[in-house]
Amino acid sequence: MTSIPERNSLVNQTVLCVQDGIAKGKWIEWLPAERILCEDLQISRSTLRRALIELRRKGVIKAVYGVGNRIEKIEIGKASSKVAHDVALLTPAPLDRLRPAQTLWIDELRAILSERGIQLHIINGQQYFRPRPKASLDRLVKQRPHACWILLLATVSCQEWFAKSGVPCLIAGSCHTGINLPFCDLDHRSACRHAAGILLKLGHRRLAFFNQKLPLAGDIESEQGFFEGVNNSNHPEAIVTSIGHDATSLGIIQSLKKIMFSAHRPTALLVTNPLHYLAVVSGLSYLGLRVPSDVSVISRDDDAFLWFYTPEPSRYVVSSRAYARSLVHALIEIIEGSSAPIEGSKIIPKFIRGSTIGPATLRDKN
Repeated sequence: MTSIPERNSLVNQTVLCVQDGIAKGKWIEWLPAERILCEDLQISRSTLRRALIELRRKGVIKAVYGVGNRIEKIEIGKASSKVAHDVALLTPAPLDRLRPAQTLWIDELRAILSERGIQLHIINGQQYFRPRPKASLDRLVKQRPHACWILLLATVSCQEWFAKSGVPCLIAGSCHTGINLPFCDLDHRSACRHAAGILLKLGHRRLAFFNQKLPLAGDIESEQGFFEGVNNSNHPEAIVTSIGHDATSLGIIQSLKKIMFSAHRPTALLVTNPLHYLAVVSGLSYLGLRVPSDVSVISRDDDAFLWFYTPEPSRYVVSSRAYARSLVHALIEIIEGSSAPIEGSKIIPKFIRGSTIGPATLRDKN
């Protein structure tokens, strides 16, 4: 947050604050959107607009229709090309729409960075993750330069832009195929391979991978690991399938109906998302199927609400602090300009058996 000097009117204070930010290189080429400026300066939209009119009159900025406010003049002698030492976290959704586990490690990350004198800024917007995000991302990084960008839930197009642009970034997750960027993620491939082994040992021979139709990079690796666990096992008779859904409760129920009433219904499911896991378990109950006596279910990921769910879910767990520390380690290397190539890192999660998996019945094996 930028503090405003206590002098003159609030509008004049805002003018001085924006000029100072421009001179110090906080904003380059373009000012941020009005909403972002209001949040940074903690002022109303009307106050900001009056300040912007004054800045245009002084020739500091120029309004470009449909684009924003372009910086025209920087006070000589005070301009700085130095990029801020702060870090930005870029997500498609605001914090209150992320999963609790994600907000927990973000809070941990913010606290650890703060101890090092680094601020974490949260920026969200679907436009940065669409199939063609170039214009939006070009403008964003010019308006709000940071020492490094953390990309959460990043699409292929978003990762490709950062890979081509050379803007320092770190993927909070995994890279999509063909993209070479530093990343930090859980070892989903190993975890899902392990999940397949657990279910096979329990006698399950019809297994299914349950995931949204537009998968993230980590989801793709998860599917690969699960299929490897089945196909490379000593059970050639085992069958593994992939079930897609649209990430809505209704869509999950429809996908469950289709597969669970088929001739080769699976006796065990691996669900990637904890929220989708809740919909799957409640959906199975709605369809008259019991967990785990009729169907065994494993959640690939953990979240705070699963600790209060009955029966206790079988799942893979990593502490939010451990993940945040792993991100910080990679961030510091990037910010300090490590000469060595910064590679990706993966954390092996711990398996909690829970009460949602059990042996396949004799009927199910046949």
